Amino acid sequence: MAAIEASDNDVAGMLRNSLRGFLDEHWRPLGLTASSSPDEVSAIWRKLVGQGVAPLGAEDGEGGLAEILVVMTELGRAGCPAPMWSAALANLAISGSQVDVAPNLLERLHSGEATVAFSFGALDPDTGTSSVEFSDLKATGVLRCVEAAGSATHLLVVLDHVHFALIDLSRPGVQCVATRAMGAWGFYEIRLSTAPFIRLPVGTVDLEDLRIKGKVALIARAYGAARRAFELAVDYAKERHQFGLPIGKFQAIQHKLANCLISLEGVRLILAHTARLHDGGDDDWRYFADCASAFSGHALRQVSLETQHTFGAIGYAEEHEAPIHFKHAHLDTIALGGVSDARRRLAARLLDTGGAGLPQYDLGSAGNAFREQVRRWLEQNWTGDARQAFDQRPFAKREFDAGFARSMGETGWIGLGWPEQFGGQARSPLEQIAFMETMERGEAPRIGAAIQANALMMFGTSEQQQKYLPEILRGEAMHGMGYSEPQAGSDLAALRTSAIRDGDHWVINGQKIWTTTWWGQYMFLAARTDKDAKPPHAGISMFIVPMDAPGITIRPSSTMYDGTFANIFYDNVRIPADNLVGEVNGGWKVLTGALAFERGLVGGGIVLKVAHAFEQLRAHVMAREGDRSLAGDPIVRDRMATLASEIEIGRLLMMHCAELAAGGVTPPEYGAISKVFSGELMERFGEAALDILGMRATLSEQMPGAIDNGRFEQNLRHSLMWVISIGTNEIQRSLIAQRALELPR
Repeated sequence: MAAIEASDNDVAGMLRNSLRGFLDEHWRPLGLTASSSPDEVSAIWRKLVGQGVAPLGAEDGEGGLAEILVVMTELGRAGCPAPMWSAALANLAISGSQVDVAPNLLERLHSGEATVAFSFGALDPDTGTSSVEFSDLKATGVLRCVEAAGSATHLLVVLDHVHFALIDLSRPGVQCVATRAMGAWGFYEIRLSTAPFIRLPVGTVDLEDLRIKGKVALIARAYGAARRAFELAVDYAKERHQFGLPIGKFQAIQHKLANCLISLEGVRLILAHTARLHDGGDDDWRYFADCASAFSGHALRQVSLETQHTFGAIGYAEEHEAPIHFKHAHLDTIALGGVSDARRRLAARLLDTGGAGLPQYDLGSAGNAFREQVRRWLEQNWTGDARQAFDQRPFAKREFDAGFARSMGETGWIGLGWPEQFGGQARSPLEQIAFMETMERGEAPRIGAAIQANALMMFGTSEQQQKYLPEILRGEAMHGMGYSEPQAGSDLAALRTSAIRDGDHWVINGQKIWTTTWWGQYMFLAARTDKDAKPPHAGISMFIVPMDAPGITIRPSSTMYDGTFANIFYDNVRIPADNLVGEVNGGWKVLTGALAFERGLVGGGIVLKVAHAFEQLRAHVMAREGDRSLAGDPIVRDRMATLASEIEIGRLLMMHCAELAAGGVTPPEYGAISKVFSGELMERFGEAALDILGMRATLSEQMPGAIDNGRFEQNLRHSLMWVISIGTNEIQRSLIAQRALELPR
């Protein structure tokens, strides 16, 4: 987990580490469950002011939204109710104000002489938080759920769309009453009785933008709380013994915590992306902020529940640290309209007034240019009669098109990520994403044999590289993967197919099952070369088997998604000794290296499929049939917004895998995180599409009246493959738990 956090940029990382050390020294010793009195909050805030955080968000201050989110995350992690949220919003709200009182207040705020509590008042989507009347510069009514008001000197509240009201909390007519929420103290009910206020013009501040920033800041604090509780639960699972074993060795606990890590990584990445766009002046920051709120509301609260389940009774006691994090994660994700408000905003963007599609990611100058280049190539080369004929085939015949593969081979793009020494173009991971994305949008058939090519470049002999790589690069050869067997699916170490050396040949006997690309020219085959090896995976070797070799029997089967795989029997199949890839009994390294590479690609490939299908679904939702449109259905709107937020999490996991790959090799556990999330997202999307579109969407390809030739129901049936193949998601969760969280095996 430390390696994951280290992926922050240097500035954010230094700020995070500095604050974490500071809070560990100055706040944690007070005890999280007892340290919420106004005096203690005031004391820690004064110390934080000395650390330079008070001006964050101010017009002339250093740092942007990214730094605000770092501070909020660390406060959430420490369970510290210091009023950073209110200070940041005050800075954002009145930094440019021309009213004399504003700069004076900010100066005092930044020096620690004043402390501000903030409320969105009547503009809070939760109408239960405000019932105040402002007239004749007097305020009467009640504001609820105002945090840190007990230690504040001033209250800044949104009066209407053009004014703030500034209230001195020491003046007559103001009463602050401590309020317990989710069993925790820290909120206040402010009762106003003709309390005097100063009217401050909003000026150029966009109040809706301000509210969105406030929500993102609260999500960051909730993330910090949930992450801390999760890390405590992981440590507990390593130490707590039941039935003679650490509970972290039980698969149920491992998978529970793996799910938590996947969610937490999604939240971390979308918060960072939102801040990066905001601070870089990209208008899409609002969309990603809403996606962050829409996803995090459920995800962080579920993490809080699961960590409590892991602790069991020990975490149920108030003296334990976990309960305060549970409470804060819930409070911060519900505030300011919570998930519902974010989904309403997302639905409006996606479906109203023509709708806006999913935003394109900035893939850098090279990636963006390459995306456009591939798009133009497809427009010129994957169109007309050839494309139409391909689209009219049944799905089982649309897995591959030899003519298209050869045309693509002429571009050199099949090897776009290969090193130049092997004839590749050595393009960056972001350029590879650009290619995958554009091919998916163009609905182009699959090409190449990326996994096998990668294994050959890593482990093959120079002769093998010279023989096989050019064929793949030209689009002339496809390689299948002969891994799974009837008794060795995800447990590949249990495979039984044997390879015995006989002079200048290897003789292969056995059965492979569920083999896709069985129609290719070669099979990248795993076979046992030492039946007595301990552990079993130490006796496996990898081979390239020509599929026209005598002794091979292929029995194709139709899959439930209308594709094909095959049972393949190898009966005394003789292949040259030179067809061994890597060392004898060293196949596990070759095999797992290839699988890790594939999982990193697969996670990205799946989410790009979902993103493309989502745009097609969005078009159907917005289409009108007479005077009816699905876009007006509130349930449909909610589900579309939910799917959009989850797609962005999947795309950011993909992007992060690319960033890691650019710096070396994607850790297997991170490829697994991407694959698990995206595969199950594809299932959820398939189910949602049928719910939204109804019975016509269940009609299969070539059936009269089928929507998009049965695309949506076929997508759902196809989604099961991505959850099962390349190691089932259950196996991937065990990998995540054991590699990323270091839980016992």
